[in-house]
Amino acid sequence: MKIFTAEQIRNWDWYTIANEPIASLQLMERVAAACSNWLLEQRYAQKPLHIFCGKGNNGGDGLAIARQLLTQDADVTVYILETGKKGTDDFQRNLELLHKYTSNIHFLQSADFFPILQLQDVVIDALLGTGLDRPLEGLIAELVQHISNSPATVISIDVPTGMFADKSCKDCICMRADHTLSFEVYKQCFLYAENAEYCGSIHLLHIGLHPAYYEATIAAHQIIESKTAQAICKKRNAAAHKGNFGHALLFAGSYGKTGAAVLSSKACLRSGVGLLTVHTAKCGYIPLQTAVPEAMVETDSNEQHLSAASADLLRYAAIGIGPGIGLHEETANVLMQLLQQAHQPIVLDADALNLLSIKKDLSALLHTDCILTPHPKEFERLFGKVANDFERIERAKEKAEELNCVIVLKSHHSFIACPDGNAWFNSTGNAGMATAGSGDVLTGILTGLLAQGYNTTEAAVLGVYLHGLAGDFAAAEQSQEAMIASDITAFLGKAFLHVSQTNV
Repeated sequence: MKIFTAEQIRNWDWYTIANEPIASLQLMERVAAACSNWLLEQRYAQKPLHIFCGKGNNGGDGLAIARQLLTQDADVTVYILETGKKGTDDFQRNLELLHKYTSNIHFLQSADFFPILQLQDVVIDALLGTGLDRPLEGLIAELVQHISNSPATVISIDVPTGMFADKSCKDCICMRADHTLSFEVYKQCFLYAENAEYCGSIHLLHIGLHPAYYEATIAAHQIIESKTAQAICKKRNAAAHKGNFGHALLFAGSYGKTGAAVLSSKACLRSGVGLLTVHTAKCGYIPLQTAVPEAMVETDSNEQHLSAASADLLRYAAIGIGPGIGLHEETANVLMQLLQQAHQPIVLDADALNLLSIKKDLSALLHTDCILTPHPKEFERLFGKVANDFERIERAKEKAEELNCVIVLKSHHSFIACPDGNAWFNSTGNAGMATAGSGDVLTGILTGLLAQGYNTTEAAVLGVYLHGLAGDFAAAEQSQEAMIASDITAFLGKAFLHVSQTNV
């Protein structure tokens, strides 16, 4: 699914109005109908409804929702924030129509007129939409804080009031919604961790915008959906043997961190790779041979950390390095040798990334077939501090192009930046995956997919999606609180089945 900017979405509205054709007021009626039907289906319309409207088209949506719900005998009270200015034409027309159905309309001119909201109340936030161009202040800021601090359930229309669609609203006043009802496609602002507490649950509603605009319009970002993964996932030949699915090499583990090597190895094998060799410190030999009997183990000459690269790198189709390897100087030399000598795809994670941030000159050795998988702190150590999630995404795109490699920025919705400018947000995953070892599992999956012949973009998109989907299945079974990283690997099979079955 493409992710459009606020301007692109406004253009989509106007394209629909011009080419369907349809009047703007009729399109607003569609928006209201989609929202009203959702409120009825979710039984929110059975509770006292307090609809807060600005005087723009978002407020017009709110007035139309009020009118439609009144025809369903809902208990509706409407509040219009008085700005001293006349509303848009569609707002004014909807206000005229609403007067025929109710006189329970209040104009808010000061905080003295704010209603007291109770636990059983439902607030519909139709104050401001995506046209906002500056932080909230004055009476509207007070109203947003009043509603957000109330015990009522808050449902925002299009975006929570105060949220910018295409830039950060960090440290700004925003409506805290329990649900956001938006339309057709995700907006970029919904996909950042810093906005999650304001958006609540996102619900995309279909309002019949013209499909030709969607097909013809280029988007800077896309979101990974099930059909995206399905298009990438390769069907196995019935006559295939293990040699057809690649031989992966993992550099992982050191004294006290052999568990990272175990987690990554198991995930690599579960990703479908034909063969796996793990290069680890001598202390990891027995644990790995015991915990992962399907893997071959190649021990380093050093007892406690990695000190030398594998003798014959040409045997391997893909290499992963980083989980639990530590930051020893000799280990940094292993990373340098690997980047100098290996020409196959490489995944760099965890301590491999930390070593890159310490040994800045190593970045020059990265090549086209590298995938970097930093979490936000590792990203900042590599590429410098950023002020907010929006800046982090833009820098990831810049660095992917500069270093000519794929960057997987692990987050609330993990972000994949490709050197050709393509960029993806992931749609799977949950807060239960914020647990030790989750990144090691992802490293194993990505390495295994690369070894099977997926290119770096395909491996990143498919691997991140499967990793998150397996986490979702694990959370459904174990709970987000109780799940651990190995649960993600345990549900990888179910994730693959989901993708392959939908692909039939």
